[in-house]
Amino acid sequence: MDDNTRGKILVISPTESFLAKGLVSKINAERLNAVLLNGQIKEIDPLREETELIIIFLSENMEDMTKTFVYLKDMASDLDRKIIVIGDEAEYDLIKKTIPETLILEWFKRPLNTDDLIKAVRKYMEENTGENRKKTVLIVDDDITYMRTVYEWLKNDYHVGMAANGVQAISYLARNKADLILLDYEMPIANGPQVLEMLKNDTETGNIPVMFLTGHGDVESVLSVVGLKPADYLLKTIDKTTLLNKLKDFFKSN
Repeated sequence: MDDNTRGKILVISPTESFLAKGLVSKINAERLNAVLLNGQIKEIDPLREETELIIIFLSENMEDMTKTFVYLKDMASDLDRKIIVIGDEAEYDLIKKTIPETLILEWFKRPLNTDDLIKAVRKYMEENTGENRKKTVLIVDDDITYMRTVYEWLKNDYHVGMAANGVQAISYLARNKADLILLDYEMPIANGPQVLEMLKNDTETGNIPVMFLTGHGDVESVLSVVGLKPADYLLKTIDKTTLLNKLKDFFKSN
């Protein structure tokens, strides 16, 4: 895969920084695709889905960037992306109040060692993009306890989204891509088959494969959704190992 097909690296610098411009040039010289932005959300949002990695140059006027940092935190969390932070210790301590360390790939102190940063960027892009990117699985279930259990089972191997009902699922999918949906068969308001029908009727979500999760194994339940062409039909009594093997086999064959 050509490096330029992997997506964009956003370099966020609220001030006109010679160092930031130089870093963008060096990243692009590595046949990667870096874009320099000043941190305005209206400029970041159109690049959201294309973004693979975010690099933030911290500065003294960080208080003016609070909304942007919140947006970048949510974006990185939703899309399973990482953030590299460049700044001094006080600036780093301050940004950690908004962006959790779980989303921060590395922190580089000033004066910046550009070569080390480029190595970190290259390593991340090679290991987490293109064919190496984790698949995204969306769990839709009104049983929060069960949903969190499945989340814990899958989180090390997949990027996992969660939605408690069909409306939340559609809202999630309006902002994020999913490679597979695990859909509870029985939910209040709109049940699993109804939600699947809504997804099938939308051009943006119609081709996302769906596996039903259900407490029922009767033939009638299975036959009632055959016409909607679910990818599979899994009992909620399934154990962690069996579920992981099911998903592994599914992605290997699709």
